[in-house]
Amino acid sequence: MKIVFLTLLMNALSFGTSWGNYGDLASKPPCRAGFSESFYTVLVSREILEGQSILKGSTVSSGYVKFNDCRENEDVGYESSDPDFKVRTDGSIYAAREVTSLSRPVQFTVTAQGAANPQTWETTVRLAVAGQETSPPEEQELTGKENAPPESDPQPSDTLFPWKQQPSSNGLRRQKRDWVIPPINVPENSRGPFPQMLVRIRSDKDRDIQMRYSITGVGADQPPMEVFSIDPVAGKMYVTKPLDREERASYHLRAHAVDMNGNKVENPIDLYIYVIDMNDNRPEFRNQVYNGSVDEGSKPGSYVMKVTANDADDDTTANGMVRYRILSQSPHSPIPNMFTINSETGDIVTVAAGLDREKVSQYSVIIQATDMEGNLNFGLSNTATAIISVTDINDNPPELTASTFSGEVPENKVNIVVANLTVIDRDQPHTANWNAVYRIVSGDPSGHFTIRTDPVTNDGMVTVVKPVDYEMNRAFMLTVMVSNQAPLANGIQSSFQSTAGVTISVMDVNEAPYFSSNPKLIRFEEGVPAGTVLSTFSATDPDRFVQQIVRYSKLSDPANWLNINATNGQITTTAVLDRESVYVKNNVYEATFLAADNGSPAASGTGTLQIYLIDVNDNAPELLPREAQICEKPNTNAINITAADADIDPNVGPFVFELSSRVRRNWTISRLNGDYAQLSLRIVFLESGVYDVPIIITDSGNPPLSNTSVIKVKVCPCDENGDCTTIGAVAAAGLGTGAIIAILICIIILLTMVLLFVVWMKRREKERQTKQLLIDPEDDVRDNILKYDEEGGGEEDQDYDLSQLQQPESLDHIISKPPGIRRVDERPVGAETQYPTRPVVPHPGDIGDFINEGLRAADNDPTAPPYDSLLVFDYEGSGSTAGSVSSLNSSSTGDQDYDYLNDWGPRFRKLADMYGGGDED
Repeated sequence: MKIVFLTLLMNALSFGTSWGNYGDLASKPPCRAGFSESFYTVLVSREILEGQSILKGSTVSSGYVKFNDCRENEDVGYESSDPDFKVRTDGSIYAAREVTSLSRPVQFTVTAQGAANPQTWETTVRLAVAGQETSPPEEQELTGKENAPPESDPQPSDTLFPWKQQPSSNGLRRQKRDWVIPPINVPENSRGPFPQMLVRIRSDKDRDIQMRYSITGVGADQPPMEVFSIDPVAGKMYVTKPLDREERASYHLRAHAVDMNGNKVENPIDLYIYVIDMNDNRPEFRNQVYNGSVDEGSKPGSYVMKVTANDADDDTTANGMVRYRILSQSPHSPIPNMFTINSETGDIVTVAAGLDREKVSQYSVIIQATDMEGNLNFGLSNTATAIISVTDINDNPPELTASTFSGEVPENKVNIVVANLTVIDRDQPHTANWNAVYRIVSGDPSGHFTIRTDPVTNDGMVTVVKPVDYEMNRAFMLTVMVSNQAPLANGIQSSFQSTAGVTISVMDVNEAPYFSSNPKLIRFEEGVPAGTVLSTFSATDPDRFVQQIVRYSKLSDPANWLNINATNGQITTTAVLDRESVYVKNNVYEATFLAADNGSPAASGTGTLQIYLIDVNDNAPELLPREAQICEKPNTNAINITAADADIDPNVGPFVFELSSRVRRNWTISRLNGDYAQLSLRIVFLESGVYDVPIIITDSGNPPLSNTSVIKVKVCPCDENGDCTTIGAVAAAGLGTGAIIAILICIIILLTMVLLFVVWMKRREKERQTKQLLIDPEDDVRDNILKYDEEGGGEEDQDYDLSQLQQPESLDHIISKPPGIRRVDERPVGAETQYPTRPVVPHPGDIGDFINEGLRAADNDPTAPPYDSLLVFDYEGSGSTAGSVSSLNSSSTGDQDYDYLNDWGPRFRKLADMYGGGDED
């Protein structure tokens, strides 16, 4: 087999020449991303071989594969088409796993891709052991066969011979390596005509046998389909339509050569087609409007913002290299060029000083982005707007509008505004640089005033927080300083107008008299007589510079025990003071008095007098309890007694309990402690009953008080537990056995009478229900409504033979009946009695008058329906089993005179015409 070689089309070479003309536009050659070589031949040293094997992890070459993405190779990754060999980030090739044999060269594809760039680049690496033949493609292409004369039939210059074989020196043919085809470059957006030939692929075996050529891969038999095609006989490969690099930058195809039977003749050859970029896309800004900010007063070179424009063209060529510039600035104050932009990065910075928000708060800058590295003659451009806001800094101290302010305040008033301080600040309103903070520097040592800031106007409101006294200070001279919430910017000094004086005059008002001791506490023994002078409760008028008279009066005296002198406030008693009164709480009696001056307007103050009443022994003790019960025979039961005293210690217990001399024979008292004693029977047996036992009780006061109290004791018989029995309790209440029996008999008689009365009432009710009426209902001439029975729900609810109501088909069974025997529901056969003829004139009775009045009302009713209208009176439903009654004939055979209907009004004239036999119109 002869070895063939590959050439490119002349149109691809001509495009390379035109591309070189674009390169002259740049002042320096642009960075072109990609591998340094499209084909690498790597010789494997025999020192790393173990026999013919390479161990896993062994480095085959160091830094052999070189790649540059024009971005300092940040996060570049390599992928190998051979799973046995990988490429590290530094370009070194290593064995990913143990390679058992390297007797023949190994060839694989390496793909590089950056993390921030979706574009990929490919190169071919060929590994061979040192000493093997590794002649480059160029040598094969130029030499043809080794030691062979030139071909008598030279191949065309546009034909590729990717398969080549060489004979050995001993006459045998040895297989040489396959050639690596250089990439085919095709410009995008070509105008054709299409299909446009790219290259011709041939094998020298086609001289001996007929060959068929085909291509596979993306763009051929994989989507996008039919971008490339090939003549199966001639081997000419075409591009069928314009290519777009922004859609796909490269294509990887494989060329196949088979015979007419489809048998593979040559191994598939890889074809790489690169789409050459054209400048067909404008730079596009990510946003049409960018917003940035910079502090006022910033120095030149201060960073403002960054704008970014993307170009879909190849950014490794001038087509995709974007440059920025500022077209205009609005406004032009203080100079037209306050900002500049980095042409490559898009960073906007200040270029001059003089930014002042108070003069210009916002700038509008038009930015232009141009590709072709900013060449305006050949590049495409686009614009965007950058809105730059000048942010405020505190470069303007607040200034008070006046050097002095004044105000006045009534004494004893708080939380009122007495003066308003106005301030001017040119910084941005309602920010920390503008919000004013006021403080009082001097003139208010006691803290009577504070200054609050109005959040809307920024004014200072001098407010009284502590009452002022005209008699103490008639005026205040305050020194006030104003500042901002935010500190002033560096280099900014406070203004002398940030300090001012405030004069506040105090207005005198009529103040109410006040009691110096309020409440005032005095101590007295209870029981002092009426008219006793207790104390003088006087008030002081704070208005020292005005002579006024103070008058006193009583405001509250619950027990009405006191009186106050209206002139000097002397308090005397009007009744005896009693500590045990309900008006005294915790031994203290309270009364409230009023002191009023004669000012204009009059003012008054109140004072409370508290009288602590000292207890005296004025209440005798009382016996507790007042009633008790005890068994008639002495046992362990006894009555515990004590005493209650309204006084307090030491005028209470211990108490002394004594029995009156007349009851000592039956009763006895034993002392338990100072407050309790026990009352019990002295004798063996005491008859049941209620006994009054007087007991003398004496307290421990000085002098002591005694009291004789009577306790009612019920003596009763007891059971074995010592409790009084029921009968015994009744007997103890004063009733004998006969009286008890009499009461029980009366109760029984009363219950019997009630039972008899109930039985009698029941019997009388029963007789009333069974008694017949004295008058027959038929004989009762009064109007009565008698309810006889219910007839049910209708004909369908009852099982009746209704056929008897219908007219029979034959009357034989009726005629054959004997005379005098006839059913009431049968139709009579013979002639029936004629009804008397109605008189023409209606009866002049009440009924006639009633009918005439109704007719007149109906004739004169404008809402009555017309004469021939259909009136539906009732609807009884459907489905009756009875026959129709319309077939029944009138039983009257005589003539009837209906002429009198004409006299009944217009409503009856139609009936008169129909039945009266009158002439028709």
